[in-house]
Parts: sequence; structure tokens; C-alpha cells
Amino acid sequence: MTFRIRGLDARQFSHLFTLSDAELAAQGAVRKIADGPSPCRVSLTDATPGDEVILVNYEHHAVESPYRMRFAIYVREGEETFDAVNTVPDQLRRRTLAVRAFDEYGMMTGWELIEGIWLEEAIDTAVRRSARPISACSFRRARLLRGQGGTGMSGAPHQ
Repeated sequence: MTFRIRGLDARQFSHLFTLSDAELAAQGAVRKIADGPSPCRVSLTDATPGDEVILVNYEHHAVESPYRMRFAIYVREGEETFDAVNTVPDQLRRRTLAVRAFDEYGMMTGWELIEGIWLEEAIDTAVRRSARPISACSFRRARLLRGQGGTGMSGAPHQ
């Protein structure tokens, strides 16, 4: 099966890096200096100790269902959105991942806690369950990217 993994759009976070700490706080975000491998949800790479990151709350499953979800994510300035077909970034391979599948109504149809080295298999399973992509890191069949609608799944690396 062909799949695509895509980080979050960098443009939606770039303004945060121009804000003062007080302005960030007013938006529920904080500027931090990474003291370990903080996972950037744009580039799907880890910040190294000393890198500046913004920790911000992000709604990754904006649906009208009990499964509506938001959580804190890290983003780094100047990063490009990861976007690749049949490629799993190292950041995801090195982590335990919570993989969730949702139907067209935003209801969970399946979940699995996996090691990142098994991500391709989990994507294949979720797509077969007719899930759709909705997450801080989304996965979907590559053929569906041309506006064909359809299936996919979400995965959020545990920190």
C-alpha cells in the first residue's frame, strides 16, 4: 500500500515566533529552550538541546463527537512541513505511537499502541478499517491526495 505522511503546515505557527512571552501566554503558548529531543510537529524532527521551541495547544481532531481532541505540541521556527510518500521520518520510528482510526463521523473505529518501527503495518490496518486522517501528524493512502476523499488514520507520537 502507498501512504503519505505529512507534518503540520508551518505557516499556521510562524507568527508565534514574533510574539513576546506575554503575548504567547495570552494565546496559551510558551517559548522554551529544548532540554531534550522535543518533537517538532511541522518538520517531524526532534529539536536538539538549546533549540528554541514554542509549546502550543493544538486541536488535531476538530469534530463534533466525543473524540474531539487537542493537546500540547512543539514547533520550531523556520522548519518546513514534512511531506513524503512511503517514508516514515526517524522521529516517528524512535517513539511509541498511539495510532487511532476514525470514521466519517469522527468516531473512533480502532486504536493501537505501537513501536514506530511498525508504523507501516499500523497504517495499512487503519486504512483497511476505512478511517480518515485527522491529527497532528496525518497518514493517508497517497492516491487519495488528489481530492478523491476516502480513508486514512491519525497518529500522535507519545512524548
